[in-house]
Amino acid sequence: MIIKQKLELTWIGKEKRPKLEPRILLEGPEKSYHAKHRVSDNDIFDNRLIFGDNLLALKALEQEFSGQVKCVFIDPPYNTGSAFTHYDDGLEHSIWLGLMRDRLEVIKRLLSEDGSLWITIDDNEAHYLKVLCDEVFGRANFVANVIWEKADSPRNSARQFSNDHDHLFVFSKNPEWVPKKLARTEEANSIYSNPDNDPLGPWLPGDPYANKPYSKGLYSIVGPTGRVFSPPPGRFWRISEEKLRELDAKGRIWWGPTGAARPSIKRYLSEVGDLVPRTLWSKNDVGSNRTSKNEMRALFPGDSSFDTPKPEKLIERVINIATNPGDLVLDSFAGSGTTGAVAHKMSRRWIMVELGEHCHTLIIPRLKKVINGEDQGGISKTVNWQGGGGFRYYRLAPSLIVNDRWGNPVINPEYNAAQLAEALAKLEGFTYAPSETLWWQHGHSSERDFIYVTTQNLSAEQLQALSDEVGAERSLLICCSAFRGVSAAQAADRWANLTLKKIPKMVLDRCEWGHDDYSLNVANLPMAEVEQEDRTTTVDNAEPTKGKKASVADVAQVDLFDQSSGEDE
Repeated sequence: MIIKQKLELTWIGKEKRPKLEPRILLEGPEKSYHAKHRVSDNDIFDNRLIFGDNLLALKALEQEFSGQVKCVFIDPPYNTGSAFTHYDDGLEHSIWLGLMRDRLEVIKRLLSEDGSLWITIDDNEAHYLKVLCDEVFGRANFVANVIWEKADSPRNSARQFSNDHDHLFVFSKNPEWVPKKLARTEEANSIYSNPDNDPLGPWLPGDPYANKPYSKGLYSIVGPTGRVFSPPPGRFWRISEEKLRELDAKGRIWWGPTGAARPSIKRYLSEVGDLVPRTLWSKNDVGSNRTSKNEMRALFPGDSSFDTPKPEKLIERVINIATNPGDLVLDSFAGSGTTGAVAHKMSRRWIMVELGEHCHTLIIPRLKKVINGEDQGGISKTVNWQGGGGFRYYRLAPSLIVNDRWGNPVINPEYNAAQLAEALAKLEGFTYAPSETLWWQHGHSSERDFIYVTTQNLSAEQLQALSDEVGAERSLLICCSAFRGVSAAQAADRWANLTLKKIPKMVLDRCEWGHDDYSLNVANLPMAEVEQEDRTTTVDNAEPTKGKKASVADVAQVDLFDQSSGEDE
């Protein structure tokens, strides 16, 4: 009897999931940018650059873009134990796994049925991440572990091994997903030749034998010089004798330069298709870390703020394999903005998310250069990029619920009426779409189900008027500060086409309000006993922790961030 047991990762705090607030996005027209004129009919203007915490941003995108993203490429912090310029890449292992799990679950919902996820990672967390992705996506949806040669020279200063590669995990939304083939390269074509001046062009000799038994595959054949050929012991001819003689009559069998060699079936270059993607990506084909550094220096001379951006050719290959022109590409760890820049040049729609200030100082200037046609580095010449298109800049709205000076939860006073209506529509699962003619239609969930948001205290007379205007064939969810002259139970009996909810009580238990940063969410970790008999540990300017309980977060902050970088040149 075989006992099947489900294996999964466990870590401190795994059972704790954040109750994410699905915030709205606020456009900043002053930071959005578009070309002054169209360059081609394929120009795409409705790309999105989002400034804010990427987990909250993914949640903000979920309602509108669920099932629409064709390709997600992410380059998350590698958790090497080093503090980098734009983020702390040294989270305690358990925290890192939790942060990645929360993001992967939303990403899976955003992916289309024929979509795929691509994640770059190094050996510090690669094998844990693989098992984590197996849990979220299912083992059947694991496609490949691509090895990218990121270094173009060894690091002789390494204590043990020179780290020359990164992993690129590929997962699909469904196991039926098939990657697109890659265009043939000169290197792949170079092995074809034409020693006999065959009019069909260059060819490659194919093995005539097969290991699989074939009923018509055991025979002997006489070559042009009279030499007799038979399959080696345990092997068989790949085709029948009749088929071999037919191909020979057409000049598609090669007997060697003198006619005395074993027969080979010609495979013509003109008849072979594009290339199936391989799992080993050479720096010569897709670039290295040094390639990407040089690309950034060419765009921004003297700026070395990003040590390990990804080369444009690497992203180009991913997008070529995973998408078609017009498809939507998402990168929620935008970094230096390479994914958006490459997707833009390749006529794909894109969404990028970044929290760091370099969103404004690096990504936006880079995208402007792309749109203006001033960026002629990276893949620009390969795709004949001339500029065009544009993007819209958004920032995450502040939390909908805040506490007033007495500690009572209230609607954030920064919200105007339209923003409040949009936020409550999103929380209730409605599409925000204010009607130009019906003042009470702020959104819809179907052709007959609508939502109306107001901060007024509605009377029974007002509710009756609303009910009459909505009519028996439609339904309306009313979100209001209060209603008077009738109880909730009476309202439900009196107006069957209306549903009443009070603001903000209706949403208080829905989310973790006021949480703006999920990049280092250590507050919910349980306490752990830490033995400290031989030393005293001080966290920042706090009191020594000797002889008392310390949180896992305290230990992580002290032990994990004080390490040297493990990144390559």
